This record gives sequence, C-alpha cells and structure tokens, in this order.
Amino acid sequence: MKSDDQTGISITALTATDLDAALALQSRSYPAFLVEDAAAFASRMGLAASFCLAARREGELLGYVLAHGWPRQSPPTVGTVLTDCGPGEVLFIHDLAVASAGRGSGVGRMLIARAFDLAARDGLRRAELIAVEGAADYWRRLGFVAVPVSGTLAAKVATYGPQACWMEREIPQDR
Repeated sequence: MKSDDQTGISITALTATDLDAALALQSRSYPAFLVEDAAAFASRMGLAASFCLAARREGELLGYVLAHGWPRQSPPTVGTVLTDCGPGEVLFIHDLAVASAGRGSGVGRMLIARAFDLAARDGLRRAELIAVEGAADYWRRLGFVAVPVSGTLAAKVATYGPQACWMEREIPQDR
C-alpha cells in the first residue's frame, strides 16, 4: 500500500471486493455506451500484467484506474472480456474515474503515478490511452500527447465516441 499522509489517501490494488463500488463509480462517470459490465471490468483486474489500482480514504473508494500491459496500438474494444495475450509492450490505461469526493485532491494523478511506478518496475517504457468525452486536456496535463492514427487503430478509437483521442507518452524510468 502506498499512502499520502497529507491527504490520507491510500493507493492499493483494485480487487474483486472493490468491484461493486467501482462499477457504480464507472456508471456515474461515463455515458452508457462506455460503461462495461462486471465481467469485462473484472477481466482487466485479472490479467497477469494488471496495474489496476484503487484510491481510498477512510475505506471509501475515491477513484480507480484500470491499466494493464498490452500490445502496442491495439486497444481492446469497449466491453470486451480480456484474456492474457502474453507480455505487454505498453501500459494501456483503459479507464480512470474519480468520485466527486476525490476531485481536486490529486487522486487521478496519484493513481497514474503509481501505475507508472509499477509498469516501469516491470519494464514497460510507454503508456497509451484513448481520451474520451473531452478528457484530452486532462491527459495533456499528465504529459500525454495526441498522436495521429489511421486505419484499424483509427476505427477502434472512433468506437469510443466522437471526442475520442489516441494519446501516448513515455513512462519515466527514474521513479
């Protein structure tokens, strides 16, 4: 467990016991076409290269990140139940959600920083994501840049909505 003593927020692995609270947070955070069912959500936590994390304060789930090792430029389709596909080439950040009680406290930044720590420890050097629903500015503040895509990748990104944006960044190795 990693804790920030100033905020009282702890960052730990996201587990099956968090599933109901995480699914409720997901449904409050995203439009219906981006909300995944329990099987798809949990499958990300079960991957060998899972970097799925929870942020809590006094036991309350303030936020989560679904992140995992994955093949480069190959985002899974929304709602897909994932199975291990071998060693990941990149850290794919599938989902980040922060409850209203956690907004403004740096929860999202803390979750991503911890995921980067774990991914770097496991040898991953790059992170990828699809920013949805106007979140590209948030991800830019965390060092991600929009990368032009075409072909199959562009078609997959488009399934995440009209504002979806493919973004990438290097993972700091000196963490």
